[in-house]
Amino acid sequence: MPTILLADDESAITDNLAPLLTRAGFDVVVAHDGQEALDRVRAQDPDLVVLDVMMPRMDGRAVLRRLRQEGSSTPVILLTQVGESSERAMALEEGADDYLNKPFDPQELTARIRAVLRRRDGDRRGGPGQFQRLRSGSVVLDRVSQRVWKDGREVVLTPRATALLSYLMTHPDEVMTRERLLEAVWGWTFQTSTRSVDTRIAELRRELEDDSAAPRLIATVLGSGYRFAGSVEKA
Repeated sequence: MPTILLADDESAITDNLAPLLTRAGFDVVVAHDGQEALDRVRAQDPDLVVLDVMMPRMDGRAVLRRLRQEGSSTPVILLTQVGESSERAMALEEGADDYLNKPFDPQELTARIRAVLRRRDGDRRGGPGQFQRLRSGSVVLDRVSQRVWKDGREVVLTPRATALLSYLMTHPDEVMTRERLLEAVWGWTFQTSTRSVDTRIAELRRELEDDSAAPRLIATVLGSGYRFAGSVEKA
């Protein structure tokens, strides 16, 4: 049973979330401020931490920075009321594994916890998130240089399409809603249309699929979004 540390100074949130996460199959530990959260991570080594950004004694981002400075790789999901893309980008740069804006659907938080834990387990087994160069069939992606090849020939993609491909290839076989892709790749949720995702998916299919009308790499999941269906390995 994975242990989740839930750190939030709003008792209304922890009182509701802790039982829900317990019913979802997690062992839940609660902290009510940043310093307590840091102390509990050090003492109990949870499998994942859910951190509110705005907390007394030490804010969530300060806790995250301290953990990473101490060499902790414990996955962290930040809860924030700040929606600007720059704020979320900075959180990811500082080592957050995911973020969720308040108010949020508790079921979405549960799903994100499971997804982060799956990625952590995949990374421990040498999953795609560990490697600079990834391959799926004849497609090769260099995540550092943001370059893509197909059949040994470099393919020129727009920067956003390349970032989208990188995100999909490091989350193989996960169903991604358009809203989730907007948030993760574009950096915001509601300031642009989900059609932007469809446009970039069409670009990827046009350049990388053998037949864009019958895609094998990037599958459409009806009523949900998209899924990277190709197998992914280290290139």
